[in-house]
Amino acid sequence: MEQDRPTRVVIMGAAGRDFHNFNTVYRDNPDFEVVAFTATQIPEIADRRYPAQLAGKAYADGIPIVDEAELEALCHKEDIDQVTFAYSDVSHAHVMHKASIVLASGADFVLLGPERTMLRANVPVIATSAVRTGCGKSQTTRWLSKLLKQHGLKVAVIRHPMPYGDLENQAVQRFASNTDLYEAKCTVEEREEYEPHIALGNVVFAGVDYAGIVALAESECDVILWDGGNNDFPFVRPDLHIVLIDPLRAGNETTHHPGEAVLRMADIMVVVKVNTAREEDIERVSQTARQINETASLVQGASPVQLDDPQRVKDMRVLIVEDGPTITHGGMAYGAGYVAATQTGVKEIVDPRSSADDEIANIYTAYPHIGRVLPAIGYHQEQLQALGRTINAADADIVIAATPCDLSALVELNKPVARVAYEFAEAGDVKLSDLVLDFLRSKEFVN
Repeated sequence: MEQDRPTRVVIMGAAGRDFHNFNTVYRDNPDFEVVAFTATQIPEIADRRYPAQLAGKAYADGIPIVDEAELEALCHKEDIDQVTFAYSDVSHAHVMHKASIVLASGADFVLLGPERTMLRANVPVIATSAVRTGCGKSQTTRWLSKLLKQHGLKVAVIRHPMPYGDLENQAVQRFASNTDLYEAKCTVEEREEYEPHIALGNVVFAGVDYAGIVALAESECDVILWDGGNNDFPFVRPDLHIVLIDPLRAGNETTHHPGEAVLRMADIMVVVKVNTAREEDIERVSQTARQINETASLVQGASPVQLDDPQRVKDMRVLIVEDGPTITHGGMAYGAGYVAATQTGVKEIVDPRSSADDEIANIYTAYPHIGRVLPAIGYHQEQLQALGRTINAADADIVIAATPCDLSALVELNKPVARVAYEFAEAGDVKLSDLVLDFLRSKEFVN
């Protein structure tokens, strides 16, 4: 039956892919009326509005953002025709459970693909993606930036969105210094991604409106590096697509959305963390990768972990703070901090649950897989302060911080902090650098 009104749409998201899909497909499109966004994964995103200034002339009051728990009722109440799923690193079963809710309400369930949502840049784009959160995308992107700069290329880093504050003011963001981070009131999660790039002299672009972001970034560089988020595919069409596979989570190559799709899209597949993974798991994920994507090159990479001063933690009782997303929706029980602690020979790893503030205790309830580590959570100021209280209340001698941002600069801590660095390193006979340079030479970007 033909409709005499626009298709009424709900976009399911987590303050990232959902906004991008709206901007590229639905905004200013008279065939569709986006009734609402739903929000999950990120706290305090719901009960706000996507601002009218970003939503376009058809949405004078903006678009409400509601909790995903309201999806079923929303579909019935608002006579929804179509629900678009637009967030990442969730199991295939999770996606289909959400689809079942939508289908039972009578609406269509939609996944928008790369052809409709990828933007085109006027400079070459090299993208780093992964099959799961926490594979090491950012460290690989940093390594790529150093490689390209060694060959005389000026790079700009475009980061997958994390707009958790004032969306209108975050439409197009440019970060070239730590001062920029403070002025933008960046969260811990944003700082984890931006600070290491800035330390290398890279300028990072991010925000909400990626058409504007790409236009600004390409005006300042020879090559764009897309630094992906979660296991999502890029917002910008890549000329070279590098996808990371984690043997510490062998089997996950085909279990999470859209990680499997991303792996099938790859030009180069990198099995990472081979310095800490078991040989049988490295071989297992390598076989899966070859079966899924027969045309992509397959290489290996390591992720060596280094404490800034190992003697400071030896024989000490330590509290370990890990990168937040890796430990929460990334599904890892521990990360680089735990590896560093066990390699160094600490006296005891203190369980953070014993001192967890209520807000932090809720994280352990939501993610029961987490081990004896504390995820660096700070999506808003109250959560950041709760993190600080949890650290300060812990009966430990020293903190091992494997979050890439400087926690002691954000919260007042009563314990010394030993920081952990982890960077990408090539491994195996086939080198990622050779493949990247071969690509650049084939396009005559370098000699």
